Amino acid sequence: MKEALEYLNKLLKKDDTVVVCLSGGPDSMCLLALLIKLRETKKINIIAAHVNHNVRRASAKEKEFVEKYCQKNKVVFEYLKIEKYNDDNFHNEARIIRYNYFAKVVKKYQAKYLMTAHHADDLIETILMRIVRGSTLNGYAGFKKEVKRNGYTIIRPLINNTKEEILSYNKQNKISFVIDSSNKKGKYTRNRYRQKILPFLKTEDKNVHEKFLKFSNTIDKYNSYIEKEVSQKLTKIYKNNILNIIEFKKQDKLIKERIIEYILETIYNDDLFLINDTHTNEIMDLINSKKSSLKINLPNNLLVRKSYDKIYFENLNKPTKDYQFVLKSKINLPNKKTLEIIKTSDDTTNYVTRLHSKELKLPLIVRSRRAGDKMIVKNMLNSKKLKEIFIDNKIDLEERKVWPVVTDSNNVIVWLPGIKKSQFDKSKKEKYDIIIKYD
Repeated sequence: MKEALEYLNKLLKKDDTVVVCLSGGPDSMCLLALLIKLRETKKINIIAAHVNHNVRRASAKEKEFVEKYCQKNKVVFEYLKIEKYNDDNFHNEARIIRYNYFAKVVKKYQAKYLMTAHHADDLIETILMRIVRGSTLNGYAGFKKEVKRNGYTIIRPLINNTKEEILSYNKQNKISFVIDSSNKKGKYTRNRYRQKILPFLKTEDKNVHEKFLKFSNTIDKYNSYIEKEVSQKLTKIYKNNILNIIEFKKQDKLIKERIIEYILETIYNDDLFLINDTHTNEIMDLINSKKSSLKINLPNNLLVRKSYDKIYFENLNKPTKDYQFVLKSKINLPNKKTLEIIKTSDDTTNYVTRLHSKELKLPLIVRSRRAGDKMIVKNMLNSKKLKEIFIDNKIDLEERKVWPVVTDSNNVIVWLPGIKKSQFDKSKKEKYDIIIKYD
């Protein structure tokens, strides 16, 4: 654990806030213990986020265990219980719910880092499963130690440590933990790799995890180089979810394949594991077909459609694009978030704005964006196009279509929730009589 401690010690600064994904298992309890140890000298803020997947009887006791541990060690405890599932793929839906929840906790505490306890053995399993199943070049790398997200960074401090090292550290330092019984069930693919393939590899070479980490870093390095080549060509080939077949066919085979992989990676993001080589080949066949009109369906209701010299990538689940509401108290938005007028708040982030009604024409309106929309951002003199603000904040094109825009009745934009405040926003010391929260 020396390497992990040194890494965390170098990474973390005084008053940094860290959210830890805490299951209660040996890995996450080890990570939490390391952070608690560093807190003595670093004065960091630790938030533990626990998810009860609600599929095992032991889940309730596991929640009690981690909550008591956090109380004892003065760690803020956040908890989510998943009440129901709508997807036939339990693991897929649970993962989406879990990471959406973690992102909310990060925003709630304005945390700098979200830390998970993925370790070296996990990396081996992930790489092997993707090689067998088929994936993109980026997918074959497994997962990275550090991943930048919108406003925070996902960190995996234990990526260099094996499960054996983690258990040994827990034993030496008397760190208690719980065991998820489902981790022993052979019906799960990862468990079969863990129980049968990993022991064999470690028998061949006890330091095999180092080889896989090197493999991961090598793949990532070459992928980064190809990414630069692809990015230079992409603007002519792919724009607004439309691929130009004529320009695409001018490229080398490797660049063609990477462009398709890039498109799928941007669409699927954390759900990339749903995509394999078969899907990539289907898209290539669609492009190369002599027929002018064809379509295929991919996971998560993605329609890939060919029309003459264009390929369209269309999300069949996307919400209504154009909308407009009068903001009276609370609105449920098409992007599944809410806007609500509240009485008090200490929040000073872009998720809350304070307004003075005398400066506005009421009532307030919440609508989708329109072509040419501009607003004067707080502390700026000139107006800026919303399109530029979205681009600066790396907001996905599909998200932009349903992102809420708050205006007064004269269509003056007063807030871009979650992204930027306008010139009308008031500090807590100024005079205001309206507080709106975006959640």
